[in-house]
Amino acid sequence: MTAAALVAAVLLLAVAAYTCAGGTDYGAGFWDLTAGGAERGRRPRWLIDHAMAPVWEVNNVWLIFVLVIMWTGFPRFFQAVFSSMWLPLALAAVGIVLRGAGFALRKPTRRIAGRRVYGAMFAISSLLTPFFLGAAAGGIASGRVGPGTGPSAHAWYNPTSVLFGLLAVVGTALLGAVFLAADAVRHTSPDLHAYFRRRALAALAATAVLGAVTLTVTHDDAPYLWRGLTHGAGLFFVVVAATATVVTAWLLLGTSGAWSRVSAVGVMASAVLAWGMAQRPYLIPGSLTVAEAAGAPSTLHWLVIVTVVAVVLVLPAVVLLYRLDMRGELEPLTEADLRRGGPEREG
Repeated sequence: MTAAALVAAVLLLAVAAYTCAGGTDYGAGFWDLTAGGAERGRRPRWLIDHAMAPVWEVNNVWLIFVLVIMWTGFPRFFQAVFSSMWLPLALAAVGIVLRGAGFALRKPTRRIAGRRVYGAMFAISSLLTPFFLGAAAGGIASGRVGPGTGPSAHAWYNPTSVLFGLLAVVGTALLGAVFLAADAVRHTSPDLHAYFRRRALAALAATAVLGAVTLTVTHDDAPYLWRGLTHGAGLFFVVVAATATVVTAWLLLGTSGAWSRVSAVGVMASAVLAWGMAQRPYLIPGSLTVAEAAGAPSTLHWLVIVTVVAVVLVLPAVVLLYRLDMRGELEPLTEADLRRGGPEREG
């Protein structure tokens, strides 16, 4: 494997990691948005706050990693994507900032009106950000961008991009609901477990339907991608994603413990890997291969070294953080807390 191919594989894995880790947080924001009014949505939002608080910032590490690899490893790819689709990417970036500000400020704010504003900012940004990121990914996957392509709405507003954006929204909603259902089990709150399990099943069904529709649409709208998804390694990961979908449904119908989280992550990670494998050897189908987009060999070699160092230093800490969070050792939450629903937020 060449250095360029190795760095491209790392880039794909980093995108998959951000889809799953960051996607869980975006999904929690989606359910915050749809939880209802202040009284009806109090308990779900209280659980969302406690579930996200220990880990939501660290999940953006994967996004920074993706941007660094794109910029340093594949500068022509970076330039083509950000010059032609600056608007959806800028809107996604604004959404990330507003989402973080809304989540951080809504809890300590004393006035009810302020909490509602910050809560709405967090929830709406959690919906729009994954959509615009997915739409940009759809523009890449359908080959509508390339070296020299100027800014154009057609690059990200097209059937494949819209479906990719909707898949990002419902896929992150699936992850958020599955993880929140598991957190409710850990906190012995059966009503919230049932609440989020129903929503996880609905999001899983929507993900399956949208996935099938997207595959059908790409036949005419993104033929290179469609061929890759129906042959070889791309087809393999499509089958893995479909199998993980069935397993997730079976687990959710029985219980939403740790294994349902693993299978739900498998659904989203396999979908991202299927996309990446389907468009090999291109970064942008039809216009820019991995070899053509790669930076200088010395840059790629140093990027591989830096990646190894980062994995050795950062990955164990991130894994430990996730492990402690899923075991409930970072911030205890009792049924009494859930029953109160965060009275200090109403005071």
